[in-house]
Amino acid sequence: MSEQAEQREILKAKLNQETAKASWQELQPFFARGQTVYVAPELDLIEVALAFSEDEAEMIALWRDKAQVDKVTDEQAAAWFAADKGLWTVVLPPWVLVQPESVQ
Repeated sequence: MSEQAEQREILKAKLNQETAKASWQELQPFFARGQTVYVAPELDLIEVALAFSEDEAEMIALWRDKAQVDKVTDEQAAAWFAADKGLWTVVLPPWVLVQPESVQ
């Protein structure tokens, strides 16, 4: 394994350990500051976090074009607040990536 691949795996493991569930109410201060980023449920939250941490602008732009990654909208925030929604989160300062829990 190359050193770059090894570093990526270490970062991926670190991000995985930092992933946590939070209620939307807990995330309100970050939303108010424009720091919450929606990640669609069909995406791997850790892979998206890796793309952000490695500044993979092309990949992020592709996801944005497909409406799979973008700043949380007022409509999303209102719906999550009303539903007391739980979300998976990863903090990558200044961003907090949020992903609705999948309904199995």
